[in-house]
Amino acid sequence: MFSSRATTRGIEISVQSRYVPEQSEPEQHQWFFAYTVRIRNAGTATVQLVSRHWIITDADGEVEEVRGPGVVGEQPILEPGASFEYTSACPLTTPFGTMHGSYQLVVAGGDDFDGEIAPFTLAAPHAVH
Repeated sequence: MFSSRATTRGIEISVQSRYVPEQSEPEQHQWFFAYTVRIRNAGTATVQLVSRHWIITDADGEVEEVRGPGVVGEQPILEPGASFEYTSACPLTTPFGTMHGSYQLVVAGGDDFDGEIAPFTLAAPHAVH
C-alpha cells in the first residue's frame, strides 16, 4: 500500500493505492491498480470539485494525462468539515508507475483553484524501483 497527502487552501487530499492481482495479467504486460482518494474540507468555505487532471507515468517514462469532469460521475460539494471518498483504478503496461495531479475546485461565491494531488506510487509486489 502506497500513499500521499497534500493540502491546498484547507482542502486535504490523501490517496492510498494498491495492486489488484486478480485483475492483472503480468504475462500479457497488464498490471491493474486501485486507488482510494479522500478529500476533506478543513477550510472555512464551501467548495465544489468540478474536474480532475491526472498525470500517470509508467516505468518506461510514458506519460498519460487524463482530464474530465468530476470524479466517479460526481461533482461533490464539501462544506467545512465534510469529506468525500471514492475508489477508482488505473491499468498500466508496466509493474511500476506513479500518479499525481489536481482537482479543480470552486469556492462558493466564484473563486476557483487547483487542489494538489501529491505523487503516489503504483507498484506490483517486488516491482518497486
